Amino acid sequence: MGPDAAVVAGQRTACVTVRERERERERERGRGPGPRAPRGEDASRRARRGIRTLLAVLVLAAVVVPLSAAARPRIPAPAPADLAAPATPAALTSVYAANRADAAQASRMAAAHGYAHRAAVDRDLASPSRHLLSFDGRGPGRVTEVIGDLAHADRVAVLVPGSDTSLDTYGRFRADALALSRELTRRAPAGTHPAVVAWLGYETPDTVSTTVLTTRRAERAAPHLRQLVRELRGVTGRAARVAPVCHSYGSVVCGRAAAGLAVSDIVLLGSPGTGADTVAALHTRARVWAARGDDDWVANVPHARADLLGRTFGFGADPMAPAFGARVFPAGRGGHSDYFSPGSPSLANLARIVLGPAKETRGD
Repeated sequence: MGPDAAVVAGQRTACVTVRERERERERERGRGPGPRAPRGEDASRRARRGIRTLLAVLVLAAVVVPLSAAARPRIPAPAPADLAAPATPAALTSVYAANRADAAQASRMAAAHGYAHRAAVDRDLASPSRHLLSFDGRGPGRVTEVIGDLAHADRVAVLVPGSDTSLDTYGRFRADALALSRELTRRAPAGTHPAVVAWLGYETPDTVSTTVLTTRRAERAAPHLRQLVRELRGVTGRAARVAPVCHSYGSVVCGRAAAGLAVSDIVLLGSPGTGADTVAALHTRARVWAARGDDDWVANVPHARADLLGRTFGFGADPMAPAFGARVFPAGRGGHSDYFSPGSPSLANLARIVLGPAKETRGD
């Protein structure tokens, strides 16, 4: 199918879905043909309609807006260094150095091929002050960066990003990690040593795509998140508290990985769902937390699953719903990208969760 035909097909899909939605509205009002649906079916039917409408819009947008997305150039970079996991704190120094060297080489290769922005990002990552547990500069890129002293940490937050996060947008993701690190340092009681790990360890979906409506990327990412937590345990020991902080589509990743994560807490921020209908279905011993800002648009995402085009779209129950069973905490009036804003209720509460109940924390 050529580009013009794809656009027409996407437009037809959207138009047909809108017409179907209008006809069903008329039937529900009792003015259109066909029997009126029983009241008990209304909620699930509306949810399925919402998924179909959202899918149609995304299909159209995915075709019309980034028509050549599949043909985007793959930014060149060296293959990742073949390193053993840092099983001891002493091994961290050599791991950090090897990954910084890879980032420096990736910067030179990106610059040579005309990718100035990526070259600048990689060059920053190669700075002697950066602590990279892993680095892969190829394509959209992947990186795991430690903020703080992991070798002596007893409280570790692992940030798991949502859609549209890559090396090209890494700066904003790292800014969130830095904000949480500062808040943890401010609130940590004497003798407590927090660290933050910014984990861009999977290829995140594009917001304007059908991929963002399925668990496929999350299922691929889950084993890598489990492996990261095992590596962190090798450095910090079993006594340390480790808490994944999972934003947006990142909460789908954490939902898929939950059963195999040796962590104390799992935090879901601005979550569209986890792929599970209850906390019990996540099969985790960790405390599961959920928060959503008052102005977060994700509240309008249909919390349902639907089988369309031979695939399952949607992520099921809303983690904020009482029936889901998460520990809901206040996030303030912020929007979808405001959970780490300095001075916000959400950032303060995130720090409290990561630091845990064992000791009193400083701050308000």
